[in-house]
Amino acid sequence: MVLSRIASQSDVSVHSTFASRYVREPLPRYKMPENSIPKEAAFQIINDELMLDGKPRLNLASFVTTWMEPECDKLIMDSMNKNYVDMDEYPVTTELQNRCVNMIAHLFNAPLGEAEAAVGVGTVGSSEAIMLAGLAFKRKWQNKRKAQGLPYNNPNIVTGANVQVCWEKFARYFEVELKEVKLREDYYVMDPEKAVEMVDENTICVAAILGSTLNGEFEDVKLLNDLLLEKNKATGWDTPIHVDAASGGFIAPFLWPELEWDFRLPLVKSINVSGHKYGLVYAGVGWNIWRSKEDLPEELIFHINYLGADQPTFTLNFSKGSSQIIAQYYQLIRLGYEGYRNVMDNCHQNAMVLRKGLEETGRFKIVSKEVGVPLVAFSLKDNSSGHDEFEIAEMLRRFGWIVPAYTMPADAAHVTVLRVVIREDFSRALAERLVLDIIKVLHDLDALPPSHHKHQETPSPKKSDLEIQRETVACWKKFVLSNKSVAANKNKIC
Repeated sequence: MVLSRIASQSDVSVHSTFASRYVREPLPRYKMPENSIPKEAAFQIINDELMLDGKPRLNLASFVTTWMEPECDKLIMDSMNKNYVDMDEYPVTTELQNRCVNMIAHLFNAPLGEAEAAVGVGTVGSSEAIMLAGLAFKRKWQNKRKAQGLPYNNPNIVTGANVQVCWEKFARYFEVELKEVKLREDYYVMDPEKAVEMVDENTICVAAILGSTLNGEFEDVKLLNDLLLEKNKATGWDTPIHVDAASGGFIAPFLWPELEWDFRLPLVKSINVSGHKYGLVYAGVGWNIWRSKEDLPEELIFHINYLGADQPTFTLNFSKGSSQIIAQYYQLIRLGYEGYRNVMDNCHQNAMVLRKGLEETGRFKIVSKEVGVPLVAFSLKDNSSGHDEFEIAEMLRRFGWIVPAYTMPADAAHVTVLRVVIREDFSRALAERLVLDIIKVLHDLDALPPSHHKHQETPSPKKSDLEIQRETVACWKKFVLSNKSVAANKNKIC
């Protein structure tokens, strides 16, 4: 959720175009109108404004699914009015959720008996799933410390500095210290050896990332597990592992099934995955799977009966739609193992086409890995021209492409990268078109004077649109970096 703010104090009304056929008076922008308007007018006013949004399929910044089959779209629309929490009223929807949990648990090699049900929950997204997993680890650690008569008020989690912001949210909201392993140039994920060195008696878990947001790389969960087993044996601790597989959980089992990162490793106690990323469902749905019932403290589960029957629930929010749960079940049975493997392999191949095209320009260094999330993260080899990745990102918007540029976390903040996420709806033709457009942008930037020449003592002729755009991007970059610097210096809540 983004905090609300008023965009303009002066423009207080919404003016319509085609809706003027139905209504002539402008609507107040930030206050509810006094009178009703025709449904056609309401639709047209909103539709006109939404035209200014970016095109989802050209939004290469997002991991989130932007296309589903029409049959699934219909199922979603038909279930929009179902509140998932009403389990007694919608028992089939509850059953479909349970089937999804068990299918995903088996996909992650949970140690389940023949008739044993998996332990898991559907969530709004991986952010909620991570909050729930973190709370389970914190409560288990506290219960053990209390039983041993030891202090239990200083819990911490060890992660890499490349974790998604939801981990920082969990740490701040639930008063857990976040101990981050710093990155370094050419190594943009958590170093397992350094992570295990940071583990102490107050560590409730080590969080490993299967698919870093920064460059798509899979962290070495197997090495982390082996090193942590040794430390636990030497210290008498039983520090567990949580795997944040938000992006990679629906990729690794199909492209690299031999890769050990899941419940095959004994210290992995819970795994989250985003159904709305490579689970191929619209936002927002996520899943959290626990290894066994013992890994989810019973006191965190609430039992309610005021909706008609006893209903166990472990969520941060109460009401939520059923549509995405149903859509996830559709994808799992529609595609099956074969279908998911085909989709992921196609995404991977398209990522390789884009990677090769960028390498052939001779201008970029690829910082993503071939084994990982199907994305391409890249940076300029040479910034001596006075132009940078932020300018490339901004100028690509002329062609409709939304490609993010960002700096790496500490201690690699001097590295700036561009990132293109390859989803199912990103075809090989689009990959080739993107390379051509990037080449055009490079050509245009090469024709512009270096950034340090833009301030001249003598009056200069009227600036071109490209020059104005470049100066705007420079100001934006300065603003982003200054905010990042300020945020880095703030004390974290521990």
